[in-house]
Amino acid sequence: DIIRERFPNRVVSDRPYDCSPGFNLQNRNKHGITLDLSNDRGKELFKALVKIGDVVLENYSPRVMANFDLDYPVLKKVNPGIIMMSLPALGRSGPDKDCIAFGQTIDCLSGMAYLTGYIGEEPMLQSGLSYGDPLSGINAAFAIIAALRYRRRSGKGLHLDLSQVEGVIAFNADAIMDYTMNGRVRERTGNRHRSMAPHGCYRCKGEDNWVVIAIPSDAVWRRFCQAIERPAWAEDSRFSDTPGRYRHQDELDRLIEEWTLKHDHYQVMRILQQADIPAGPVLDAEELVEEPHLNERGVFETVTHPEAGTHPYIGMFAGFSKTPISIRRPAPCLGEHNRYVFGELLGLSREEMAQLEEQGIIGTVPFAEQQGGLY
Repeated sequence: DIIRERFPNRVVSDRPYDCSPGFNLQNRNKHGITLDLSNDRGKELFKALVKIGDVVLENYSPRVMANFDLDYPVLKKVNPGIIMMSLPALGRSGPDKDCIAFGQTIDCLSGMAYLTGYIGEEPMLQSGLSYGDPLSGINAAFAIIAALRYRRRSGKGLHLDLSQVEGVIAFNADAIMDYTMNGRVRERTGNRHRSMAPHGCYRCKGEDNWVVIAIPSDAVWRRFCQAIERPAWAEDSRFSDTPGRYRHQDELDRLIEEWTLKHDHYQVMRILQQADIPAGPVLDAEELVEEPHLNERGVFETVTHPEAGTHPYIGMFAGFSKTPISIRRPAPCLGEHNRYVFGELLGLSREEMAQLEEQGIIGTVPFAEQQGGLY
């Protein structure tokens, strides 16, 4: 089981605070508690959980857990086998280790934002996805599994230091190696590719409909020309080979878009895919939720949340033939499992938990709201 801890006085989502879409998607199947780690009693309860736990995962800057007196040397004394995963923005060492960051900051520090944008224009900070958040989670899960295997063999715990920036830098390897090997600093290329032409996003029939087309070779180009009934393009000296198409991309993109504008984005995909040409529609959120292929594969699961209501949620990332997995329960409301965790797992009485709530150490509403000060 995963226990998601939140401070009872630091809820940052919009009111109602249990209806944040991002939180409710990312925290399905988890237990949720509130616990004030700045309080001595809160620290005692946290250590009690560490004593019976396997892994502690935190993504504060390095100074935070040390200031709470809950860093790895302290937790190791409580449970020598504990695995602690620390996910600070810039790692636990180095001159900038105490810097704080959001996902967009990590995109910039990793070099990802510099490459995102159109030719000759400024970098795009809001790419639509903060790469650092999901990539850090994937990297952390892999490292934790490896650490658990190590503990199974050795009986010893580990402290894992995983910089979110460094995790994203690994996905920027091409640009880094281009500089270290060739001395070239890559610039923004928009939707174009360094070795494919055409390669772009083209307008289609209908309002704000787009399709992506990628032509990786001359053989695929010839199939493309046949599929869209423009065989003369394959013989045109400007377009007959990749270097020529690369030099004449502006003109070629204009010609291709004249054709795509006569069809909707799904029609373009079907015409080209029948000829084994990489192409796909650009889907918005509504189209994704209603996409027949995704729904036939069970990508979305209907989940009822006590505060947010009943909605489709993105399901599990993989299908297991022997052990199917699904969303067993919705994301927890604030402090929803306090009684289970502190009562059943740690053995606190109802009276003790009531006292903790009164002191603001745990709770099911933000402590500041109880005092009339949050909203």
